[in-house]
Amino acid sequence: MVSRRRELPQTHPGDWRAILELIPYLKEFKVRVAIAMTLLVAAKLANVSVPLLLKDIVDQLDTTRNPMLVLPLALLIGYGLLRLSASLFGELRDVVFSNVTQRAIRRVAVRVFRHLHSLALRFHLERQTGGVSRDIERGTRGIVFLMNFTLFNILPTLAEIGLVTAILLNKYEVTFAFITLGTIVAYVTYTLYITEWRMSHRRQLNEFDSKANTRAIDSLLNYETVKYFCNEDYEAQRYDENLAKLERAAVLNQTSLSLLNTGQGTIIAIGVTALMTLAARHVVDGSMSLGDLVMVNAFLLQLYMPLNFLGFVYREIKHSMADMERMFSLLRQNAEVQDKPGAPEIRVSGGAVRFEHVDFSYQPERQILYDVSFEIAPGKKLAVVGPSGSGKSTLGRLLFRFYDVSSGHIFIDGQDIGEMSQASVRAMIGIVPQDTVLFNDSIYYNIAYAKPQAAASEIERAARLAHIHDFIVHLPAQYETQVGERGLKLSGGEKQRVAIARTILKNPKIMVFDEATSALDSKSEQAILSALAEVAANHTTLVIAHRLSTIVDADQILVLDKGRIVERGTHQSLVAAKGVYAHMWQLQQEQRPANASVGATV
Repeated sequence: MVSRRRELPQTHPGDWRAILELIPYLKEFKVRVAIAMTLLVAAKLANVSVPLLLKDIVDQLDTTRNPMLVLPLALLIGYGLLRLSASLFGELRDVVFSNVTQRAIRRVAVRVFRHLHSLALRFHLERQTGGVSRDIERGTRGIVFLMNFTLFNILPTLAEIGLVTAILLNKYEVTFAFITLGTIVAYVTYTLYITEWRMSHRRQLNEFDSKANTRAIDSLLNYETVKYFCNEDYEAQRYDENLAKLERAAVLNQTSLSLLNTGQGTIIAIGVTALMTLAARHVVDGSMSLGDLVMVNAFLLQLYMPLNFLGFVYREIKHSMADMERMFSLLRQNAEVQDKPGAPEIRVSGGAVRFEHVDFSYQPERQILYDVSFEIAPGKKLAVVGPSGSGKSTLGRLLFRFYDVSSGHIFIDGQDIGEMSQASVRAMIGIVPQDTVLFNDSIYYNIAYAKPQAAASEIERAARLAHIHDFIVHLPAQYETQVGERGLKLSGGEKQRVAIARTILKNPKIMVFDEATSALDSKSEQAILSALAEVAANHTTLVIAHRLSTIVDADQILVLDKGRIVERGTHQSLVAAKGVYAHMWQLQQEQRPANASVGATV
């Protein structure tokens, strides 16, 4: 069954939950926030004082009021200082608050990163990396906008509107204040209504943007597959289809934005015209001076310019909340495998493993394992064989707690791993997977990943045991050779040997080999099997195998078929039983070259 991408919840209009998510990050810097707000108030007071001083300057220079003109030098200097103060306080505010913003981004990004690593393997198998990456990128960018503009634009602008309205009521007739407030109410109402309507276009734009990015990254990650099937044009066409949807959504988004801006401009123009007409009439009848007219005009410019910007800020805040909601929704993804409160660390001495009546299903309608029970004694090796899809690899995933069992129990040294902390269980287990994916870094880094503080001599020893040291030293950059995206610069066998070296370096109590030599040629396989037999001698070992020749010396072999254990025993007893295992052995022996022999085994 083809699984669909797990859709993230959509942001609903009026959902301000994203702002509440940020409050804890502001509390961390209470002093800085307080200083920033103080500087903000100082900047706004200086800004509102500028038109008042400008009125006095104009009145001083009005010849109808003062026939003997005197240059108002003190007023002009004060005017300049107020302008400078408004700008200076604003810049200081940004400097003080920048640490708060950047720390919040850092905290949120790390929190999301940690949470993504805490989610079960199921989420990561279903996720689309490009889309998740873009969601996080847009979300962190939204934090910057939301924190800066909510605190430093919306609230200050509202405060400035209140101050200007109070001044107009105090100095002039009430009509000035009514026109000002009426214009503001009309502007805000129109902005809110149209912005809410526009949000559907923005969400669509985000969705198509994420899909286009996902398509591009997925195609580039699978570069070789694209080339194998000559599907460059097909991939370009699929990418273009996503870009076409993005284009249409972007056009609709811009069209609706133009409608919003046009309406806002119309409302402001009507309000400004009405106020200036009223002020001009009062100047003509002598009840107001030219300085009053200039002051009203200056107040209008100072008020409506940020008010116009407020419309942009509100739109962007809504956009930022939509962007952040997608990122924070990742945090609301429940971790499928969770430690119980106070879960203790597992204590392992011998490393005995026991599966007890284990049932498991990835999806309710498709059960994978049925009543699986077996035991691996300390230091012994158990092998699991069976056809593809029989549930072999699932055993390793359950032991490592990538998933929890549907029913039954898994014990290590008598301790139920479902009751123990995940980290302590995983520290005791080393896995060499069938499909090895490496970090886009050096060979040294990839081997040392199992033990980042390991000495160079330990890295080299692990590489020698994995029979990859000689290959590495013949490379131009040796251990500093870059392996490329997902290790694509190395062959399948070389990647597997790096993975084996990494597990050897970890030196766990329990080792799981999931068809760990499937990508090796026969000569390399036999050499590595000999080394692994030595390394695993004192370890409890679970081997998931396809080539039966690699597990003939296992202490016990399980044969899985459709999730059930259908046979168990040693190699000799199973061959003698002439059952499923014997039939598999015979088929593989017939496929082996005539001169091949069974060599050393794990």
